[in-house]
Formats: sequence, C-alpha cells, structure tokens
Amino acid sequence: MRKKLSLDGIWRGAFGVKAPPCEARCFADCADMTEIPAAVPGAFETDLEAAGILPELFRGENILRVQDYENVTYCLSRTFDYRHEDGMADTLVFEGVDCEAAVYIDGEIRGFFSNMLVPHRIPLGGTNGGITLADGEHELFVCLTPACLAARRAMREIEPSMSHQRYGYDSLFVRKAPHMYGWDIMPRAVSAGIWRHVYIERVPACHVKDVFLYAVSADEKRARVKITYNAEIGCENVHRFRMRITGVCGDSVFRYEEKMWHTGYNFTIDVQDPKLWWPRNYGEPNLYDVTAELLFDGEVADTYKTRFGIRTVALERTSTTDAEGRGEFCFRINGKKIFAMGTNWVPVDAFHWRDEERLPKILPMLDDLGCNIVRCWGGNVYENDLFYDYCDEHGVMIWQDFAMACGIYPQNSLYVNGWDLGKALYAEVIETVHRLRNHPALVLWAGDNECDQAYYWGGEKRDPNGNILTREVIPAALKTADFSRPYLPSSPYVDEEAFRTGGQISEDHLWGPRDYFKGDYYKNTVCHFASETGYHGCPSPQSLRKFIDEDHLWPCLGDRQWLVHAATMDGEENSPYGYRIRLMWNQVETLFGKGGPATADLESFSLASQISQAEAKKYFIERFRMSKWRRTGIIWWNLIDGWPQISDAIVDYYFDKKLAYDYIRRSQQPLCLMFGEPENGSLTLYAVNDTRERKTFSCTVEDDRGNAILSGTFTAASDESVPVAKIPATEEKRYFLIRWNDGSGERMNHYFANVCGIDFLYYKTLLNKLA
Repeated sequence: MRKKLSLDGIWRGAFGVKAPPCEARCFADCADMTEIPAAVPGAFETDLEAAGILPELFRGENILRVQDYENVTYCLSRTFDYRHEDGMADTLVFEGVDCEAAVYIDGEIRGFFSNMLVPHRIPLGGTNGGITLADGEHELFVCLTPACLAARRAMREIEPSMSHQRYGYDSLFVRKAPHMYGWDIMPRAVSAGIWRHVYIERVPACHVKDVFLYAVSADEKRARVKITYNAEIGCENVHRFRMRITGVCGDSVFRYEEKMWHTGYNFTIDVQDPKLWWPRNYGEPNLYDVTAELLFDGEVADTYKTRFGIRTVALERTSTTDAEGRGEFCFRINGKKIFAMGTNWVPVDAFHWRDEERLPKILPMLDDLGCNIVRCWGGNVYENDLFYDYCDEHGVMIWQDFAMACGIYPQNSLYVNGWDLGKALYAEVIETVHRLRNHPALVLWAGDNECDQAYYWGGEKRDPNGNILTREVIPAALKTADFSRPYLPSSPYVDEEAFRTGGQISEDHLWGPRDYFKGDYYKNTVCHFASETGYHGCPSPQSLRKFIDEDHLWPCLGDRQWLVHAATMDGEENSPYGYRIRLMWNQVETLFGKGGPATADLESFSLASQISQAEAKKYFIERFRMSKWRRTGIIWWNLIDGWPQISDAIVDYYFDKKLAYDYIRRSQQPLCLMFGEPENGSLTLYAVNDTRERKTFSCTVEDDRGNAILSGTFTAASDESVPVAKIPATEEKRYFLIRWNDGSGERMNHYFANVCGIDFLYYKTLLNKLA
C-alpha cells in the first residue's frame, strides 16, 4: 500500500547574513542567527511577516522592505520519527524548494538542489538505494543560499549577448520563477523557503514507477493508444512479473496484461468506440481512469493510478501571414479545427505556497467565463496538480510555456562558473514533462515567453534562431519524453523564414501603444491567433483601501503607493513599470475625455477605468470571434491578480470582479450575437456559433431609448460566424441591446456605436441595463 508521511508544519527557522557556502549542518550550528518559526509550505518573507519582523507585506510600500533580506541565508529544521517497514521503499520528497538548498539528515549532507521549479527526491534505502535510516528520531535540516548570491556565484559576467528587464538579470542564472525578481504584474520578492509539500513517500519495493499513454490516432470508431510503463523490481527475476493495465470511462474499457521481459515496455492497443476527450464547446472532456497493477507470482504487488484522455492534437501554423490572411495558426483536436478563447494564467500569488489554497476559488471562473484554453505564462512556476486536473475535467486546453521570459539567456557554459544552464534546463524539462504528459488538456509546449522578441528590443534585430535553449535543448528533451503534442520554441515565435523576410507572424502578442482600443493598431492586426492582449482596469475603491493608505488614495498620479502596486519596485515614476498608472489614466481620458467627471474622484475614476477595460476586452474578443477561421483564437490578459495591484486582470487579488468579467462572460457565450464596426453605412449583426449544432434563435435589438431596431428569427450554422442582419449605421453615440433565445433561455449582449468620447455620466445610467 502506497503512503505519504507528511513532514509539513511549523519548522524551526533561523536567518542571518552568511557568505556561501553556509557551514551550518544542523540547527545547533545556527546559534548566531535569528530564530523564527518557519512554515512548510511557506516563504521567508511571510515567515518574517508572521513573526512581526516585517509589517503587513501588501500594505502601502511595505513590499519594498523585503529587498533588505535578499542576501540573507535561511535555515529550516525539524525532527521526525522514522520507522522502516519491511518490503517497502522510502523516498524523501521535496515538491518545491526555493531555491539553492543543502539538505542534511542528522548533520550529514544528503542532497543538494538548485531548481525551485521541480520536485527533488532523496532515496532512503530499500531497493531505492541511498542512505539507510535507523528507526527513531532524526533531524532534517535545510540550508538555503540566497538566490541573488547563487546567481553571482554562477555568472562570470554579463555579456552584451544577454539581456533581461532591469530587475531580472539574476534570473538568467538561477532556475526559479522569473516574476519573483519583479515584473510589471508582480512585486520583487526574491524569497526562499520550502514552498510545496515535504513528505516521505513509501511504496512497495517492487512497484510501478510511471505509465504514459497517448493516442496515436483517434476517431469515434477506433483509437490507437500507445502505452509506456516502467517498473522497479530490484534484483527479482523478471519472469515472475506480469503487468496488467486497465482503462475505464463509463462503458468503454481497454485492458492489457502480459508477462514482463524487462522493467519497461512500449506497446500499442486498439480501443473500439472510444470516448474521446474534447475541449469545451466541441464535446465532452471524457477521461479514462487507468490502473496499472504489477503482479508478482500472480499476486498484486503494487497498484498505480492515473487518468488519460483519448485525443489527438496538432497545430497548423505558417511562419508568416498578411492582411489577406494567407497564413494559419490553428489547433486541431481529433482532427477538428478548434476556435480557442481564454485567459493567460499568471501567478495566483506572489508567494507560491499560497497557490493551493487560492486555486479552488479561481478555477471555477474558467467555466463561468466560457474559457476553453489557458496559456501558462513563462514567468511563473509550473502550476499545482489541481490546476491540470481541473482543466482535464472541464475541457480547458492548456498552452504550457517553460519557465523563461523576456530575456536572452546564457547560451553555453563559458559564461558561467561550473553551472551549465543547458543541462539544468534539460533536466527540468524532462522532470516537468514526466509529471504533466498524461494530461489531455495540455495541447502545446512552448519554449518561453517573448524571448524571441527580446532579440529585437533596444532597436536591435538579432536572429533568435541561434537560441540553443529553445532550438536544441528543449526539443531534445521532448523528443525523448513526449513527442505526442506540438512544440513552439517561443511565444511569439520568430522562425528562420519570419526573421529572413521580416513578415508578420501568425501568432502574436497584441500590446502596441495601448491607446484607443478600436484604434489602428488593434483594428489592423493581421495575426491569426493573439496569445496575449489586454487593457488596464482599476480595482474597486473597497479593494484599493485594503492595500493603499487613506491619505494616498487620491489623487493617484505620481503617488508612491500607487506606483509600488503598479509594480515599480522603488516607487519612482521613471522606473520600470512606472508608466502604468498614467497609462490607465490616459486610457480613461481617451474614452471619456479630459477633465470631466470620469477623473473627478476615486470612485468615478475606478468605475471609468473598469468601463474602459470592459469595452476594450469585449472588442478584442468579439473582433476575433466575428472573423472566425480567419482568426482562430484569442487568449486575453488576464484572469486574476497574484497580489494587490493595478493591472489588466479582470478579478483583483481579493476576488472582487471588475466590470470586464461580466462583459467577457457574455462575449464568450458559445452562441453569441455581436455587432461589427460600421462598414458601407451599415452595422452588421453576426451570430457566432461555437457549438457543433446548427442553432435557430429569435432575436431583438433595441436602442437606448427603448426603440425596437430589429426583430426576427435567424439560423447560425454550426461552428461558424455568420452575418444574420444589418441595421443602418449612425454617427451618434448610441447604445444597442441585443437579446436572443435559442430555446435554452434568454441571452444578451450590447454594442456602443461611436463609443470614443462618450459621456461618462450617460454611460453610468446604462449600467443597470448591462448588468
């Protein structure tokens, strides 16, 4: 019987300035350091906050205080009682350690880790080898070297070939979440700690190590599934073992059982009448419960469980495209083209030990909003298992970046002292892929976020295809561990042809000047797939009061507390990201005009900003949906904040939903009616149907005066965007309410004609109709 013996809880912590390597090998060696309770899972900064050494971290400018502790060594210790069990193999598992850690048991070094992003294991005897612990009490001691000092030791010097954002150069040399050094959406909290669970994993000495399944081909009648398994049997005779694998999804069952000839095996089976996994809007996200049983002399020695969805995935893409749409970037699931719409997934908390407690409240929003894709941004950690399981169960496709972002990373070991980024990254990819590859929701691996684009920043034009990390290292790992899903070296990806020709790329991040959201930049984009686009929205006054002091709430321009939560990590407007408050102000003035009631006070400004954001994101989504199949997907930025801030998120850190949440929920309905922009004197009403069924519906359109503009019954073909009616365009600033019913209940959407320069007070009077 498999078991996990938890070592979570309150450990003893001690911190102090120590030149690495720290010589402490047990807690008794920390007498000259300051002792505090250490939470596991936890983080150094939140331990300091809990101990009263640091004030409330997210209040005012307090987050800047954590910078005073970036060079501090942090040690954690606990005792545990160990009892060996015959016939079992034990492994000490750290699911996440931040970041460079020396691990001691009873004063003896037992492990050294240098990657925050992956689990680490120390065998404790049995067939695992490793150390053998006597029964009784033992001390587990972890010494964490400050990440900034680890980076200084790793790098020889910064070369002109490297680049990153001003706060982020250390992240080029340490494998941890890039956002922790400071980002436009996250504070600088470099941190240290044991941030995920610690436990002793106890499994039978002879056990199943791993089972990987993927569909080689699949349709409604038959699927061919390839299965790989590996087992640990020590020195036993392999001929005494059999492997039995069973998959069950409702009344669909597949089985395999054969004698073993080696500890691992690859084989294929046919599944008749399979239950396929589909993303939202295209079918059911069917999952098979898979059980692998290792039989020894006919008796079950170990049972291993996983889940698996039968589906194929392909990405059709061209290097470039143009205004005529001669290009492509489209996912196919089970051979069918999929229109993707959803959100970028960014850190859900600045301190990742809190991710697990926040996820259950966040994940249902994906369903509520009608998302069928999330993009896991490369500045983050690899998310908790809860996230991947939820997406499997709810038909939400996952685009997974590897953890590199917005930089040009060292390209070979000549740039580092005894540390090879390529080798570290290869091991990280293998570990991450093994953990996640059975999830059918995961449809794409991407090498990084915007590292190809980084080769163009600062006015340069360098070829990103020389990046060996994303062109050689990661592909080599994927060819070994998972070639069942597509790989994109960067997002956006500038391949050889795109670089040589300078052509427009087929998938892009649409940020641009962030001026009027219906301006030329957004209107004239030619990409097929937008994997990032966003617009600022101010949090509500009640949320702002939770992290900005009363005497700093208004006015906001130039205020240090607003700037810190923008996130400028020195509180200066001329620093990185100091532009973001003024940008939000300018967006409000663009929509409602300068000097009017929209910017008269905090309450008005917050609402005006949320209206601006809501209308912008509504426009971005609907523009892509109306031009369905010329456009194939949009992933907006972003769902929720990972700390109290002023940002593009549509839900703030305290789970308060901004106006954009409701607008997006309506714009992403599977059957949605929406107006295009004026053309040839008319406004065209489109019916966008993302379902696999033809839809007939009644529809009415009325204006802000209650006048009936349109009424009728219409039909929308399955999985298409079709124009169903036209009304005369107007030069006035007018509001139109669209209602329809396809037999499943009344739905609604709205459209503002000539919205730029609209009167703020007039818009406020209409909000009740839009609710």
